[in-house]
Amino acid sequence: MGLSVSLSNALSGMNVTQSGLSVLSRNVANAGTPGFNRQSLTVVESNGGFSSYATLSGIQRAFNEALQAQYTSQVSSTSSAGVRADFLERLETFLGMPGDPNSLDKLYSDFQNSMQALAVSPDDYATRSQAVAQAQALVEGLNSLTSSVQDLRRETETQIGAYVDDANRILGSLSDINQQLYDASNGDEVRASLLDERDRLVSSLAEIIDIRTDYRDDGTVSVMTNTGLGLLDVGVSVFEFERAGNLSANSLFDIDDAENGVGVLTLRTSSGLGLDLVEQGILRSGALGALVELRDTTLTQFQGQIDEIAANLATSFSTIQTAGTAVTVGAAAGFEVDLADMQAGNSFFLNYTEGGQEQQVRVVRVDDASVLPLDYNDSNGVRVVGIDFSTGMGDVASDLGAILGAGLTVSNPAGDVLRIVDDGALGTTDVASMTASTTVTASQGAGLALNLFVDGGNAAFTNSLDGGPQRRGFAGRIAINSEVLADNTLLVQHTSGGSLGDSSRVEYFLDQLEANQFTSDTTASPELGGFRFSGNVQDFVSQMLNFQGNSVSKAQSDLQTQDLTMGTLDQRMEQEYGVNIDEEMARLMELQNAYAANARVVSIVQELLQTLMRI
Repeated sequence: MGLSVSLSNALSGMNVTQSGLSVLSRNVANAGTPGFNRQSLTVVESNGGFSSYATLSGIQRAFNEALQAQYTSQVSSTSSAGVRADFLERLETFLGMPGDPNSLDKLYSDFQNSMQALAVSPDDYATRSQAVAQAQALVEGLNSLTSSVQDLRRETETQIGAYVDDANRILGSLSDINQQLYDASNGDEVRASLLDERDRLVSSLAEIIDIRTDYRDDGTVSVMTNTGLGLLDVGVSVFEFERAGNLSANSLFDIDDAENGVGVLTLRTSSGLGLDLVEQGILRSGALGALVELRDTTLTQFQGQIDEIAANLATSFSTIQTAGTAVTVGAAAGFEVDLADMQAGNSFFLNYTEGGQEQQVRVVRVDDASVLPLDYNDSNGVRVVGIDFSTGMGDVASDLGAILGAGLTVSNPAGDVLRIVDDGALGTTDVASMTASTTVTASQGAGLALNLFVDGGNAAFTNSLDGGPQRRGFAGRIAINSEVLADNTLLVQHTSGGSLGDSSRVEYFLDQLEANQFTSDTTASPELGGFRFSGNVQDFVSQMLNFQGNSVSKAQSDLQTQDLTMGTLDQRMEQEYGVNIDEEMARLMELQNAYAANARVVSIVQELLQTLMRI
């Protein structure tokens, strides 16, 4: 091997060593920098003539596609758990811990205690005033909870809008990086920096929405949702969010655009196709998935729970139960009841047997044609039927008879009386009972019931379905009857001029609060076992607080689990991608020795050449 070849080989080695030192310096300088992947030099042995020498093949960046995919998925799950835990913890703050001065169970307990004190001293003005004050505090607590939960729902929409803007920005940046990675003229150092930024952007996007990525050989990336909807490939999809404005308890998601009351989250693909992400069920995880689930399910479910508490509270005080009167028509027997006081939402309950099978039917007054037909089985297996009463009791009898079938005879013998009898001598049906539940309209002279808790405008709460369920959002509207606020003797005097020492009305209230049993219309979250609230008002309050406490505990536990998994992946990422200073220093020694060796060869060749020149 000649001197020129030796010199060339040594210079090539020095060039490779210098590049290695440059890579090493970048590694050390970025040790601990989030998103920086360790770099290494790829050196190959080349043959030339009668010798071999080291040449630079390129800069290699630490990257594991399988690990990256797992990390991206975990980022989405952790982000979703974090958002959910944050909102539920704040909801728990509004609720307060059981027994706290402003918690719902304490407000209800104080109200119940004030009513018990009133039963002992109904003629005492201060005791009556205290009872009204405690009722007012309970009402304000329900109003406040409604306001707080709707504030949280409005905040979800604000955050959805912010995340949509971030997602569009990230997708635009990823598209720009793809374009730069297509450019083969970029040096290895530039490409490594672009790839680092690519992975940081992918992780940021994964926090917002659950995604899958496809890493191509040229370093470019395509992105789609976990459900397979393309976000970035040849073109870029754009997220769009149309806010609904000031959300209320009546602002609910509906697949019918005309009925939908919440903001619409859409993805417009690069081909111009618009897809409703919520309606299509595309959001599975990430911050957007959690926010939509909170807005449309978790928080609306809580609103429904406190609405049920408010509704049960109101009906416990204002409902009059009227048992049907037994009647016979020839061989047929049954019951009749006067339904003159039936208001929209009021109902009567029919219990009968047919073919030896017990049948239970609750007939509800529904005058809104858009709600009809209404015929379903409730959570207790009771058949619920809606009937229009607005055209008179004769039509009610005709409509109900058609629904119940030939085994029962439904008639209107006079006025607003409705009569239901069995099939007489045939003996295939028997009517066991018939009971009407109506809402009292007067504060005095209508029995012991009282419209203590009313709807907006001092309207009676009848659980009407006309124009939308009256129960929906009732916790935000519930108030104390203005007549009672003006004259607290109405808590005691159920007849005009009655004795203030008469405790019968208050005792009736207490009996109703204890005896009235309710069952929730909806099932609680399946992930928490799936159950319905049942019992009296106090039971509902306790069960709601327990349910929400369990929801918060589960959310916190899920977040802790996700954080632990995320921590483990972070450690793996650090091991796979991170810079080890000790290893870099050892590598520095190797490079220094290699550089010194090549420099020595250059020096020797120089000495030999000088010697040759002197000959």
